[in-house]
Amino acid sequence: MIYGGFAKLYDSFMDDVDYPAWAGYVSALLKEGETPAKRVFECGCGTGGVSVELKREGYDITSSDLSEKMLAAAAEKARSRGVKMPFIKADMKNFELHRPVDAVIACCDCVNYLTADEDALAFFNASYNALKTGGKLLFDVSSAYKIGTVLKNNCFSDSREDRAYFWTNSYDEKTRLIEMELELFVRAQGGLYERFSETHIQRAYTESELASLLKEAGFTNIRVYDALTFASPRGESQRLQFTAEKQ
Repeated sequence: MIYGGFAKLYDSFMDDVDYPAWAGYVSALLKEGETPAKRVFECGCGTGGVSVELKREGYDITSSDLSEKMLAAAAEKARSRGVKMPFIKADMKNFELHRPVDAVIACCDCVNYLTADEDALAFFNASYNALKTGGKLLFDVSSAYKIGTVLKNNCFSDSREDRAYFWTNSYDEKTRLIEMELELFVRAQGGLYERFSETHIQRAYTESELASLLKEAGFTNIRVYDALTFASPRGESQRLQFTAEKQ
């Protein structure tokens, strides 16, 4: 799914996300090991919430996304904060880099949107090929518990003064795919509301499934954390952070 109309409303509904803290956590992971990462490529950057903060911390980062509208929002965010960095359109399943990097990162459910094993493996292979020896792959996922229990067949909504959304989920126990129907409304000129409709599909991956695919791509030293911590995942962890290395 490529974000369309939701792109210009994304940040206003994600205002409870502490992006500086998230970027600080990713930075701590990037600094682990004998050779801290400096040159970073990001997949699925969205509106640039994490990448702009990492650039401000001094990382040489290039960020990518498949949605041109998300890239436009990210570039505008960077400009408004006095940050100069490149944003490029790229598919995380088959991107190629001219020079290898120290780390590849993908934040906020990017891998959940890769709904088939072969798609996730394609991303891991592309990341492996893009990394220097000793380089790191970092990504997080919404856990199988979150998708299959918290989100499942539930409905959510949020109404602000000039915008609102209605979010309806349909979860398939067999395929572990969740279809999320979004209806978004934003007040336009004259007091009327503009409506956007989007459908997003994600997959609930288990830790073992992702670890197996990472090993198939050649990665080693695979670690999984309860996201935003360095603790092992719990049964009710809603977000999992993966790290893996190219040896």
